[in-house]
Amino acid sequence: MKSLRSLAVLGVASLTLAACGAAPDTAGGGQGGSDGGQAGSDYKACMVSDSGGWDDKSFNETSKAGLDAAVEKLGIQSQAAESAGDSEFGPNIDNLVAGNCNLIFTVGFLLAPATGEKAQANPDVNFAIIDSTAQDADGNPIELDNVKPISFDTAQAAYLAGYVAAGSSKTGKVATYGGINIPTVTIFMDGFADGVAKYNEVHGANVQLLGWNKDTQQGSFVGNFEDQTKGKSLSDTFYDQGADIVMPVAGPVGAGTLASAKEGEGRMVVWVDADGYETNASDPDAQKVILTSVMKEMDKAVEDVTTQAADGSFDNTPYVGTLENGGVGIAPYHDLDAQVPAELKSEVDQLKQDIIDGKITVESTASPTA
Repeated sequence: MKSLRSLAVLGVASLTLAACGAAPDTAGGGQGGSDGGQAGSDYKACMVSDSGGWDDKSFNETSKAGLDAAVEKLGIQSQAAESAGDSEFGPNIDNLVAGNCNLIFTVGFLLAPATGEKAQANPDVNFAIIDSTAQDADGNPIELDNVKPISFDTAQAAYLAGYVAAGSSKTGKVATYGGINIPTVTIFMDGFADGVAKYNEVHGANVQLLGWNKDTQQGSFVGNFEDQTKGKSLSDTFYDQGADIVMPVAGPVGAGTLASAKEGEGRMVVWVDADGYETNASDPDAQKVILTSVMKEMDKAVEDVTTQAADGSFDNTPYVGTLENGGVGIAPYHDLDAQVPAELKSEVDQLKQDIIDGKITVESTASPTA
């Protein structure tokens, strides 16, 4: 189902990415050339995960799905390297370079310094980094001919989720927390906070947000993207404090929030990155507590960039996914659809259009720029 959906929107995504890109000018080792996709099995696209691993039901898994879809569609070769920690980022990239990869995706903000270092050392290999630009050793953004940044203005979609959560809460309290306090995490929390505030403004309500203060940029964080036990403990605390909806922005740590939500009546979860209802299909009890998801269409972006690179059209122009180009969005309400009033759904649809039309600007210090 996901594959069909990806193919259906590929045309739109392709147009968007092409519109962001410069004239085709292969920057390095792509073997596609002018024969347009005839490289076939000679082309090799590869990917390095962050420390959450491929089976995170979220960030890495969605990115990998895009690579797998491209491989299936194009008949190219691929290789993937899973990272168990930050120290493995560089060696994993080196292994893929040694494996004659033409294009290497690095998944996540934390891989930015390693991507910058390895891309500079291997100018004949193309790179694409998800959720960041390449960085130097001091963490400063750098622009390289062979690195394409792929980022997402998730604050826009999280704004809609915050509004839905505030309107669906029975207790008047919702919560969010992050894995690590980095821009690609806090951008979700900023948008969620503003969505809750907008609901309060429109309805004269006083729904409280636990776990994040947008003004101070301080809140609740696990400290990593692996500790599901700590994610559950933190979520237990939020639910005990009266929140009935929690949004974990923490990759696989979010499984701890699902575990907590399943233990109490009326507890709900807003998932992130992928449609959590689909990625947790093996756990029907988890599906029942997922109100919606803030989605980053990383699979489509990865598939599209791979297609262009294999076709000899790789360029380093940044891509930013937005509500307007379909790069971000919120998932259906699935099993909890009946709990979201029709009027609230209509309000969310209108807010989405207002953001696309520029009538509402969702602001976050972490928002990417094209």
